[in-house]
Amino acid sequence: MLYVWFVIAGAFAGVSAGLFGVGGGMIIVPALVWIFTAYDFSPEVVTHLAIGTSLATIVVTSISSLTAHNKRGGVRWEVWRKMALGLVIGSLVGAGIADMIDGQALQAIIGVGALLVALKMLFFSNKEQVGKPLPPAGVQFGAGTGIGMASSIFGIGGGSLTVPFLNWAGLPMKQSVGTSAACGLPIALAGAAGFAWFGQDVVNLPEGTIGFVHVIGFLCISVASFAMAKVGAKLAHVLPALMLKRAFGVLLIFAGGQLLLSGLGVL
Repeated sequence: MLYVWFVIAGAFAGVSAGLFGVGGGMIIVPALVWIFTAYDFSPEVVTHLAIGTSLATIVVTSISSLTAHNKRGGVRWEVWRKMALGLVIGSLVGAGIADMIDGQALQAIIGVGALLVALKMLFFSNKEQVGKPLPPAGVQFGAGTGIGMASSIFGIGGGSLTVPFLNWAGLPMKQSVGTSAACGLPIALAGAAGFAWFGQDVVNLPEGTIGFVHVIGFLCISVASFAMAKVGAKLAHVLPALMLKRAFGVLLIFAGGQLLLSGLGVL
């Protein structure tokens, strides 16, 4: 039954990613926290295992997404190259920081992150600032480092952070989204590798894990989310964009609120 829940979580994350244009990490992490807790995994490893597994699944979904965007000319590779090393360094550092944080405290941090993204979805929009000269390479590298660090701690592909930065930097929205999709790959690769490495000596992990990455969970979620993202994308062309944005914001408020309260020991 555990594997069935993995498939359900992956399918839901895939539909959400296709519908709302935001990576499934913000859905997968809370879902895995609930699943691992329900199956009595050690509370000390639940949150770290959820983040590491989420980042591993994003490797697969980001390859699919960046390929699709690249075919349409939506990836600015010269910008990606200037950010990539920073993204990798930041993601590895973020994995190290997360390893030092208590599981419950980490849940509360992720809950706050989800709530902030929800508020952004509900009340703010990215305004195009096309025509601006791109910031210096050092600024792009620095932004990549910060985005990678935060994304690795939260277990996400970084789209909610990367798209606003790229848009501010002067890229049109379609190129911001496409380049952000490409940026998700080094974040996910480095972050998942970091969580696998830092979790290798943890003694109370369940069977079938590589460090803080649950292998079967990764496989089930990746396959289901990859397949169902197409369904979400089709629905996105039928349903009103504003309604979708608000629906995702409300969903994140519930997920983030539950994680925050759980992390604080209220639930």
